Amino acid sequence: MKGQAGGGTIRKILDRLYTTAGALAAVCLMAILIIIVGQMVCRWLGIAFPGSTAYAGYFMASASFLAFAYALNADSHIRVSLLLHALGERRHFAEYWCFGIGTAATWWLAWYACKFVYLSWKLNEISQEQDMTPLWIPQIPMAFGAVLLAVCFLDNLITLVITRRHNIDGSRYTQMDV
Repeated sequence: MKGQAGGGTIRKILDRLYTTAGALAAVCLMAILIIIVGQMVCRWLGIAFPGSTAYAGYFMASASFLAFAYALNADSHIRVSLLLHALGERRHFAEYWCFGIGTAATWWLAWYACKFVYLSWKLNEISQEQDMTPLWIPQIPMAFGAVLLAVCFLDNLITLVITRRHNIDGSRYTQMDV
């Protein structure tokens, strides 16, 4: 198995965390489906379903951010594999650079996502839709997903530095073993 730095216990914990976040993203997608079907039924029956569009949007953002770390390690993100293969022996330098930039960018994103949640809570921001939901509540999964993606990039960078291999391996994530 690729990248067994840190003994294996930390690797198992992180992989389980990434997989759990991926499963939660799938639950969010199912929630979107339920909301859409609920909207259709309510429309057929002539019943109002206030805030349904906002809730579908909240679940879409949650699904996206929760899935990022899982998708990165499952090799589902678009990567520049052709360029990396063409570099041959110099591939590792490009991977160090990519994971370094990715780690810095995602920690920046995570910092501002958490700050965004805090400011929404502090300012008591409320959705402008009919649901009137305090915005910090649906923003929490987004911030958690951003932090988890930053951890995932850092995890891959550290593993790459220690073992000269990263953790991106789609074969380990073919089944959801939460």
